[in-house]
Amino acid sequence: MKIVKFILSLLFGLMFINAGLNKFFNYMPMEKPTPEQMKLFAAFGEISWLMPLTGVVEVIGGLLFIFPKTRALGAVIILPVMIGIVCHIFTLDKSPMGMSIAGVLFLINLWMIIDNKEKYKTLVK
Repeated sequence: MKIVKFILSLLFGLMFINAGLNKFFNYMPMEKPTPEQMKLFAAFGEISWLMPLTGVVEVIGGLLFIFPKTRALGAVIILPVMIGIVCHIFTLDKSPMGMSIAGVLFLINLWMIIDNKEKYKTLVK
């Protein structure tokens, strides 16, 4: 079970590192956006600091998520981004592939938070 957790954490972390770096270097091609997505991208353009901040959070959270010693912190850092991804996919995107990937990633994130619940007890005393 320990090896499964490590492999899932490694893949999860690498996916977020990749997504975060793409926000700075734009190396992954994107599909042609729908009119709804164009409105969303225009709104993101108005808030010029949002995408770089999200990219930094994804890279830092992904790096922390990979290593067992810092995984609990990485899981908490990534959680707000993951909630945003799930909300976006289930309200605007609605693609079955996107929903399944987002759902699995969200469950992995929740699993790591629950698995590390002892580390959070001092925060909520």
